Amino acid sequence: MPRNELSGISIKVTPPGKKSKKVIEMSNKYMATTTQTLPVVGYRGQRVYIEDLDGNVYLDYTSGISVTNVGYGNPDLIRKVEDQLHRLWHFAGTDFYAEVYVEAAKLLTDVTPGRFRKRVFYSNSGTESIEAAIKIAKAYTGRNQFIGFIGAFHGRTHGSLAFTASKAQQRKGFFPFMPGVEHVPYPDPYRNPFGIDGYDEPEELVNRVIDYIDSYLFKTYLAPSDVAGILVEPVLGEGGYVVPPKGFLKELKRLGDSHGIPLLVDEVQTGFGRTGKFFASEHFGVAPEVIALAKSIASGIPMGAVVMKEEMDFREKGMHSNTYGGNPIASAACVATIETIRKQNLVKNSEEMGKYMKKRLVELQDKHKEIGDVRGLGLMLAVDFVKNAKTKEADQKLRDRVLENAFKNGLLMLSTGQGAIRIIPPLIINKKQIDEGIETLEKSIRQSL
Repeated sequence: MPRNELSGISIKVTPPGKKSKKVIEMSNKYMATTTQTLPVVGYRGQRVYIEDLDGNVYLDYTSGISVTNVGYGNPDLIRKVEDQLHRLWHFAGTDFYAEVYVEAAKLLTDVTPGRFRKRVFYSNSGTESIEAAIKIAKAYTGRNQFIGFIGAFHGRTHGSLAFTASKAQQRKGFFPFMPGVEHVPYPDPYRNPFGIDGYDEPEELVNRVIDYIDSYLFKTYLAPSDVAGILVEPVLGEGGYVVPPKGFLKELKRLGDSHGIPLLVDEVQTGFGRTGKFFASEHFGVAPEVIALAKSIASGIPMGAVVMKEEMDFREKGMHSNTYGGNPIASAACVATIETIRKQNLVKNSEEMGKYMKKRLVELQDKHKEIGDVRGLGLMLAVDFVKNAKTKEADQKLRDRVLENAFKNGLLMLSTGQGAIRIIPPLIINKKQIDEGIETLEKSIRQSL
């Protein structure tokens, strides 16, 4: 069998098999505890499938946490990376120059929202992109406080962790964080932060959040003249794949503009076609001053970036830098990723297949009262399991059983929020693969009840 070709769906060996178990045992001995979820030992991937060491082939609805948007084994990506590898695989991009750095940067300024002139800073990950965005905002405004949102996830280093507020265990034991971050409610249309009864209209929900900032926060203990930036996810990621009302980001931008506060948007999980637009901000008609990127930017080669308005660039050399950010291999992968998305029209496919996937999930919801909500944009979707449809209390135990059974049935998915499953397949997915996944998910739900 060719090295990049899989034999098809096969779950003849009950996962994990003998080879995988050995690797997992060794991992438990030598690797640090992080966020281990399912006992899958990846061996190779092709398009939307992952094969483990024992020959089990899984349909992947995780994309490596929204990283492999162009699918596994993309030949154009492989060729671009191999070519760069043979020529130059490291040359400190913050100290020297290389053509591929500029090629990737130009593409990033082209595809991100906003027709103004921009600059790009390369990092190695999402949390590093957030750290850079924090420093960019502080340096530009001369201010040192920020506004973040309850339910948000921005990373686990101390600056980004100061904003992260999706699960208590992510912050537990790590105080003090970077000081100066105030959290406000995120406008969740399903679980209204201002109470289930009342304020159910989308516009009113947005008004409540904006009023909370403008009429309460700014008038009681946070002077807007001290705020360096408002950091927000256009769709909550780790916090439950919550899609805010249409007018939220525009109103947030308008509020920030009125006080000279830049809007910093975290598109780490929502970028590069995931939501049916190149970036989720486009759904809401907003061009942020600063956009933090990572994950799918280089299809799995470690890379992040911050794209900022030109005037927000660092004023002096040495204010910020790093060693590996946007190295030649990562930059080449970034170029190939953007070119592939354009060439294969994957943003459009994400929109169309996302609508079809959501339709199939709603049909599943109609059959199972345990599914309280189906939400999302493009191929960034969530199925929210609840104990009671009226109270909307999350059913984490049922959600976890569904994930476990889906794994045993050959479907890989991840959790999000308190009781939801996130569905984020590669953007190359087709209807047949969606139907295959939905049928497996339905089987897994029945087994879990």
